[in-house]
Amino acid sequence: MIGRLNHVAIAVPDLAAATALYRDTLGATVSAPQAEPDHGVTVVFIELPNTKVELLEPLGADSPIAGFLAKAPAGGIHHICYEVADIRAARDRLLAGGARVLGSGEPKIGAHGKPVLFLHPKDFNGTLVELEEV
Repeated sequence: MIGRLNHVAIAVPDLAAATALYRDTLGATVSAPQAEPDHGVTVVFIELPNTKVELLEPLGADSPIAGFLAKAPAGGIHHICYEVADIRAARDRLLAGGARVLGSGEPKIGAHGKPVLFLHPKDFNGTLVELEEV
């Protein structure tokens, strides 16, 4: 059901500093910051030959990333994202198997302009999983 690893997301307290670290220290290609109000974050993507790293900064005090950073002020890995061919079919299969889909269960449009869903970390070894339709 899952395809390739799309990205690993890292919550950061200072997006500009994290961007500079990847761009200037590691020599990575870095996208421009992109506000995602529906998800409560501002994102930057680090382009790698085989995947991406997504840096997440809270967009407002109600952001889920603000809550994450309250527990881990230095930041850290927030979620991993896998590609799926049909997000609704994947959702239905997961629900039938007992997995929990966060939110309403309906896909939202993510930072890449494609439908995404998040799966409860307690169902996946403590890891928040994002699925993105390709």
